[in-house]
Amino acid sequence: MAVRLTTKLFINALMRRATSLGGHVTVLAHGDDSAGGLLLICLEKGQLSAVLERSTDAQGRMVWRPSFDQLIENKDKLLESLQKRAAQDSDLWQVELDIADAERFAADFIAEG
Repeated sequence: MAVRLTTKLFINALMRRATSLGGHVTVLAHGDDSAGGLLLICLEKGQLSAVLERSTDAQGRMVWRPSFDQLIENKDKLLESLQKRAAQDSDLWQVELDIADAERFAADFIAEG
């Protein structure tokens, strides 16, 4: 069985990697350190490109799944939905990632595992 990093360690590693490549990471909502869920708000030069949620696939591998796709164009509604989600799940982390090709960076980061 593969060892899974705690959410806090995963986010710390993500921050170090993104920063080393010139990106910026901000924790918007701090969830449970060991097993909290993770929403990754992806930006490219300050422009919202995606909201991804860390999940596992049928084989137990960590993957990103799109979340709030229908709200990406409406930032006010997206922010409202993110606030509601945080209120419903106090264990949930919300992390903003601003880096070139943010979705690809996130996919590569998980793949490197």
